[in-house]
Amino acid sequence: MRILNKLKLGFLAAVLSVVLLPSQFVMAGEEQRAPPEARSAGTLGPAVMRAISEIQELMQPEDEEDEPDLVQAKIELDDLYERRFARMNDFEKSTLLNFYTNYYLNIEDYPGAIGIFIQMLEIETLRADIRLRTHRSLGQLYASEEDWQGSIDNYEQWRNLSDTEDEIVYRGLSYAHYQLENFEEAKPFWIARMELLLDAGETLEREDYAYLNGLYFTLEDFESALELTKTMIVLYDNKTDWQNLSAIYAGLENDDRGLQALNLYYLKGMMDDDTRFINLAQSLAGVDLPYTGAKILSEGLEKEIVETDEENLTRLTQMHLMANEFDDALEPAMAAAEADETGNGYDTLGYIRYVLRDYEGAAEAFREAIDKGDLNDRSDTLMFLSRAMLEMQKFDEAEEAARDAADAGDERGRKSAQDFMRAIDGRRSYYATISSRKADAIDFYQPYPPLQ
Repeated sequence: MRILNKLKLGFLAAVLSVVLLPSQFVMAGEEQRAPPEARSAGTLGPAVMRAISEIQELMQPEDEEDEPDLVQAKIELDDLYERRFARMNDFEKSTLLNFYTNYYLNIEDYPGAIGIFIQMLEIETLRADIRLRTHRSLGQLYASEEDWQGSIDNYEQWRNLSDTEDEIVYRGLSYAHYQLENFEEAKPFWIARMELLLDAGETLEREDYAYLNGLYFTLEDFESALELTKTMIVLYDNKTDWQNLSAIYAGLENDDRGLQALNLYYLKGMMDDDTRFINLAQSLAGVDLPYTGAKILSEGLEKEIVETDEENLTRLTQMHLMANEFDDALEPAMAAAEADETGNGYDTLGYIRYVLRDYEGAAEAFREAIDKGDLNDRSDTLMFLSRAMLEMQKFDEAEEAARDAADAGDERGRKSAQDFMRAIDGRRSYYATISSRKADAIDFYQPYPPLQ
């Protein structure tokens, strides 16, 4: 996954720029001061002061209803640069360059701003705080241009010069390393950022934890991801974290815990996607809880979260069969049989009707299965058709189906069908004997004469 494609820098003008208002300028006195002293002074000369004041007014008018005139401001900046930059002292240079960065940031010309910040770093006597701010600004701007190594270099320069740490720098370093797929390097910077904010009494957002969890997942550090996810669940009770919990247990090959987590996710009413409904239902069926699995899958179908197609109807039918709930299996089996392009759906329906002793319905379903064709085991279907016919004492049709089963089956199937044909003959003889004895009994016992 890609956490950051391009930093949004709408806030940079406020964060990065140093706008010097006229009241903040330090006057240097008369411009006739000796050149060497003027070049080393930390003040603005009168001429530079006047020019900067005019540029300031163009870029940030005192009347809030007036629009900034950035075009004219740029003209004035360029004119001042060409006329006096080479003769300016270092403070004047840094002030002028700051206004250039404000201009470029306002028009969102980030490469232009980068060039000016680099030029600012060439000022030997640049104040330490401005140098620090410049490196941090370059870290952000290079990131905006997806120059991740340039961003890292400037953030590291900031850290080398600074006596303190900064959460923006930590964040920028982590993002940049992530983009370069240096995931192991990205992790400690983000952890340090989170610790810095917590130590300062700040409140972390869920996204702060989620980014770190993404790193753990990417690095397949599922043990760390597990502990962090549990923390996130306690803090935010977010559905995504409950989803992740079961996925983490799967990564740790702890199937029992994974199933428990997924079931809790369902019980909390958060489940709203077909994949998890199906996974939970099948997992429960796989641990000898097919009735519960069928109940959950039925709920998904009723809520139209799970698609009512042949595959899911077959899943539901099988779960009911595993739970020996044949009556409940009948309805989805009928729908699955209609949707199945092969005869296998009707074969299953026939089996269910057979178990429910609806032999006529079973025989009808088995015939539909044979007519549709493309069966997984045609011989087995014919054998069940034969059994259904035998239960209805339709011996000739039972024998015919068994004979077809013998022709369609392998050696084992043929032997089974031949054995069954002998059973059919035995049953036929049995019923014939019973019928004969009934007839004899009727002839033997004469009814009483009618009472007079």
